[in-house]
Amino acid sequence: MHVGVLTGGGDCPGLNAVMRAVVRKAHRVWGDTVFGFHDGWRGVCDDEWTELTIDFMRGTLPRGGTVIGTTRLTPFMLDHGIDRLHETFERNQLDALVVIGGEGTLACADELHRTHGVPVVGVPKTIDNDVGGTEMTFGFDTAVAIATDAIDRLHTTAESHDRIIVVEVMGRHVGHIATWSGLAGGATMTLIPEEPFDIDEVCRALVKRHLGTKYASIVVVAEGALPVPGTLETVEPEVDAYGHKRLGGIAYTVAGEIERRTGIETRVTVLGHVQRGGTPTAHDRVLCTRFGIAAIDAVHDRAYGSMVALQCGRIVRVPLEEVSGSLKYVDPELREAARAFFPPVD
Repeated sequence: MHVGVLTGGGDCPGLNAVMRAVVRKAHRVWGDTVFGFHDGWRGVCDDEWTELTIDFMRGTLPRGGTVIGTTRLTPFMLDHGIDRLHETFERNQLDALVVIGGEGTLACADELHRTHGVPVVGVPKTIDNDVGGTEMTFGFDTAVAIATDAIDRLHTTAESHDRIIVVEVMGRHVGHIATWSGLAGGATMTLIPEEPFDIDEVCRALVKRHLGTKYASIVVVAEGALPVPGTLETVEPEVDAYGHKRLGGIAYTVAGEIERRTGIETRVTVLGHVQRGGTPTAHDRVLCTRFGIAAIDAVHDRAYGSMVALQCGRIVRVPLEEVSGSLKYVDPELREAARAFFPPVD
């Protein structure tokens, strides 16, 4: 078979590991030719690709980013994008396309399959861990490890100065990274999009914690966290060319308000894109490898319109239609476990 592969959306640790696994089994077991399309959907529409061979992918298992590039563009954003995509399929006699991406990329794949008959198999990628149908997306474990390491390091400087440090992590609509890294790093509290925060309660808890004792306090806040309406004024973020709000900076608002209300010196650390870069963890490498093998097997089973997923420790297939357009939020039980370590308000 002739099989295409693309990586869409933001970069993520493990993208190369998935492609390496697809290529390894495609060549050694199925005898396929694999096309790596440059810069996501744009490469498919422009017919720009590199043949992915075992030699080409050699050494990429621990390498971050994506060797074929990525963008947030979709065929629906490009002039005659759908027609150009079909032309690429016909010109190269493509049988199927493995689409590696997050919620937006997979939603595009689902629509192309359902409305335009494009044979696709999805692989869930995002450090936010917000794709439904799978217990975990690859890249998430790496992001949590990076955030946890940062929190560990910030404890010592906070303790040395009796400071509060507000750590901003990624998480546009969900707080998986904040919750997991906050628990793992022993944060004082975490603020996530699923639960609007009351800045007054946050400050009262911090004051009580610091009274009479020299403490460090680490407050982890997801970039998409928002206050209870009417309790704290925030600036409406700009919207980028893809319709996404440019988030980031909520930590400065929170830290400024904490210092103003409590009188305790407060500093900010925004981890930003460092969470998405660099070497994937061992866990992510293994998950990526399993996903890649399952994806090429799904292609040969003609399981188009499906996404490979992790459920109860097993790799399964779920319909893209069931996960497209939905987000996976932090489990309330996990949120409650994290809250057990928050300082009491009164």
